[in-house]
Amino acid sequence: MVDIDPYLIVRTLHIISSTIVFGTGVGIAFFMFRSYFGADHAAKLYAVRTTVLADYIFTLPAVIIQPVTGFWLVWQVGYDWTAPWLVITYVIYAIAGACWLPVVWIQIELKKILESVSEKTDLPERYHSLFKIWFILGCPAFIGLVAVFFLMVMKPV
Repeated sequence: MVDIDPYLIVRTLHIISSTIVFGTGVGIAFFMFRSYFGADHAAKLYAVRTTVLADYIFTLPAVIIQPVTGFWLVWQVGYDWTAPWLVITYVIYAIAGACWLPVVWIQIELKKILESVSEKTDLPERYHSLFKIWFILGCPAFIGLVAVFFLMVMKPV
């Protein structure tokens, strides 16, 4: 019988969930950004509907799994909870989360706007303003997650 190491299982879940958070974020950003510059109203609506669904199905569970598995790994390995690289990671993750929450709300608002206007109607200024805020909030979240990946791999002193 194969001996299963709980540490390796939790570490694998941690790595997979981080990949889902990052990968889904990049995919959603590409999908939304591309549809924004297209002229097809139906494509914009499809993009935002799919984005909202992907955030619920993939990103939300992964965002919850990340700190749970991360704290378990810190405890299991015996790292100092206040090591600078970990504290910086906590802060960056919290900032990325603080950017992500309004992004989800904005995506829902963009979906409502697109569902409420005809394909032949110009999109209201609110749609464009919200999209710009969505993009701006995505930048620090993306950069922050890249930094978290670096810190997790390098574990600088």
